[in-house]
Amino acid sequence: MTQMAEARKGNITKEVREVARVEGVEEKFIQKGLAEGTIVIPANVNRHSLKACGIGKGLRTKVNANIGTSQDETILEGELRKMKVAIEAGADTLMDLSTSGDLDEMRRRILEECRLPLGTVPIYQAAVEAAKNKKGIINMEEEDIFSAIERQAEDGVDFVTLHCGVTLETLQRLRTEGRITDVISRGGAFLVTWMVHNERENPLYEKYDRILDIARKYDVTLSLGDGMRPGSIADSTDRAQVQELILLGELAQRAWDEDVQVMIEGPGHIPLNEIEANVLLEKKLCRGAPFYVLGPLVTDIAPGYDHITAAIGGAIAASAGADFLCYVTPSEHLRLPTVEDVREGVIATRIAAHAADIAKGIKGASDWDLKVSKLRKARKWEEQMKLVLDPERARKYRQESKPEMSDVCTMCGQYCALKVVNESFKK
Repeated sequence: MTQMAEARKGNITKEVREVARVEGVEEKFIQKGLAEGTIVIPANVNRHSLKACGIGKGLRTKVNANIGTSQDETILEGELRKMKVAIEAGADTLMDLSTSGDLDEMRRRILEECRLPLGTVPIYQAAVEAAKNKKGIINMEEEDIFSAIERQAEDGVDFVTLHCGVTLETLQRLRTEGRITDVISRGGAFLVTWMVHNERENPLYEKYDRILDIARKYDVTLSLGDGMRPGSIADSTDRAQVQELILLGELAQRAWDEDVQVMIEGPGHIPLNEIEANVLLEKKLCRGAPFYVLGPLVTDIAPGYDHITAAIGGAIAASAGADFLCYVTPSEHLRLPTVEDVREGVIATRIAAHAADIAKGIKGASDWDLKVSKLRKARKWEEQMKLVLDPERARKYRQESKPEMSDVCTMCGQYCALKVVNESFKK
């Protein structure tokens, strides 16, 4: 039985108890959100020792980190190192986006070594295997796609991205309107290529009931993917993107009717002034389903700094109601992330998520800041370092520039405002 089915029966599962404890809210609050579809707890029935994570309305904004091999970088151990760094940096979930090497081994190793909820994009495996074994993605068969979904669900994957809203109708809107960057979703591009060549409807849309059967069997949370997300701010909030979102809202309702948990994925590249509207659209069209956004990236001109452009957009999106931020690393658009890129991406996205939680009034969010501020005023440096988001970097910067007086820093030295005012008040 799925978490949603249990919640609708009024049952409190161990996962609900764990999420309520971590979030500092009542168990009934989590149970009600699950029943209504405004909260999800990705927790495959085949996972053991999983650290339960709640995503959705009234909960702390969560952060996802992507790892995975590519055709040019196929070292499994390197991706496992990235996994460990992402966990150490405070990611709430992971996604394996591998497209090269032994994909089954990679996924199963992560599942063995990681307690965080794990997500995947099954179309990647189906497409890669078709390219290798059938001489091209265009030769992929329906059964290849559903086999990949079932295999990954059986292994224990907790949530899957499925681009069910990439339909022939959506594609026609894309063609009619025209875009600067067309389709930049990898999964969406695989499906578009297959659909155009075979002149067929997307099997993930056409055979959606089959997906629901698999998801219900393993309690896999569906993350309905945004294959039409804009890849440049010039393409934001266009007809193709909105058409897909309308379809995802309808598919979310069908999933709820079968007690299947659902999240909705969102853009992409969006200018600042459109972010709040995009969140409102998702919440209205998808009836409050948790919103999982990539960034959004608020400008196209900053390769090498896109963890910053995404953190800006992520803070605004989450403060407007988005529930789940997918990290973006400094190497976005440029290369496969390194271990350090992964760490930078997680930290930047956690800053965005926390800033939004303060704005949303999430229980306990501003308490953290208050504790740090009091220690800063008292100039208790070591105690402060233990509480900040990235103690390692904060401590490193302080140690690299040692002041003459141990209770200040080298920025102001003896003219430290906090110290001067404190001493004046004492007099």
